[in-house]
Amino acid sequence: MLADTVQCYFRGEFIPFAEAKIGVMTHALNYGTGVFEGIRAYWNADREQLYLLKMQEHYDRFHRSCRMMRIKLEHDVGELCEITRQLVEMNGYREDVYIRPLAFQDEETITPRLHDVSDALTIYTNPMGAYIDIEAGVRVAVSSWRRMDDNMIPPRAKVTGLYVNSALAKTEALENGFDEAIMLTQAGHVSEGSAENIFLLINGEWVTPAPSENILMGITRDAVMELAREELGIETVERQVGRSELYVADEVILTGTGAQISPVIEIDRRPVGSGSIGPVTARLQRIYFDAVRGNNPKYASWSVPVYQDGGPSA
Repeated sequence: MLADTVQCYFRGEFIPFAEAKIGVMTHALNYGTGVFEGIRAYWNADREQLYLLKMQEHYDRFHRSCRMMRIKLEHDVGELCEITRQLVEMNGYREDVYIRPLAFQDEETITPRLHDVSDALTIYTNPMGAYIDIEAGVRVAVSSWRRMDDNMIPPRAKVTGLYVNSALAKTEALENGFDEAIMLTQAGHVSEGSAENIFLLINGEWVTPAPSENILMGITRDAVMELAREELGIETVERQVGRSELYVADEVILTGTGAQISPVIEIDRRPVGSGSIGPVTARLQRIYFDAVRGNNPKYASWSVPVYQDGGPSA
C-alpha cells in the first residue's frame, strides 16, 4: 500500500495517490482498454542520485501502444518525461523505484469499442527491488497457455487486457512449483516469458525470438543486445527458436524492466548448463547494473537524473 503522502499524476494534475479513483463502470476496468509502461529508476547512494532509465524509449513505445488502441494522449514524449521526473522528485525516493504510466479509456459506458470513448492518463510510482531472483537464478516451465497472436491482441503493444494471458501462464508456473513461465506461439515456437523477453546462449552467441514471434519489443531486450555486442563482443541472432533448444542452451536469461537480467538455471526440471548462473550472464549483469546506476559514462545517455539540486532530503 502506498503511503498517503505519495503523489501521482492523474487527469492532468499532481494529486495524492489515495485520491486517484475511477468508477466501477469505467471502460478500461470492464474491457481491458488501456495501455501501460513500466519504467525503472535506480538509486546511486554514492552520488545521492536517482536515475530514470530509458524514459524516452519507454514513452515512444507508450505512444505507439496508444495509437494501436486509439487512445489520445495530450502530452508528447518530452512532456511525459518531464512530468515523470517531477513526480519522482516530488516523492523524494532514496531507493530503486518503479514508475507506471497508464493511459486508459475512462468513459463510463457499457459497450466494447475503441472509438468515441473518452481517455485519461495516470502515472504512479512505487519502490521496487528485484521482480524475480536475479542472484540465485530462476526455475521455469514451458506453459500450457500459448502466447496471444498478433491478429488476436497485438503483443507489440502493452495492452492491459492482454496481460490476462500472462497471468494465466504465471499462475500455472507458480502453482506447479516454478518461478516463471515460458510461453510458446500458436505454432509451437518459443515466444517469451509471462512478462519478459528471453535469450539463449548457443555456440557462443545470444539467440532470441524474432519480432514475428509475438514478442513485446523490449527496451531491456535492446539494451542487452547493445551491451553484449559492445562490451562482450557477442552478437545476437533474432530467429525462430524451437522448444527443444531451451534444453540444450549453455545459458538462458529473461530480460525486462521488472526482471532486469534474470538468469534461468532450470527449464522443465532440466538444468541449464551447470545448473547455476553462467559466466557470460554474470558478466552481463555486472555491466548492466553499472550502466543503469549511472556509473559508466559510456551509457550516460540511457538515464535522466531525477534530483537537480543536490539530491533528495534525507
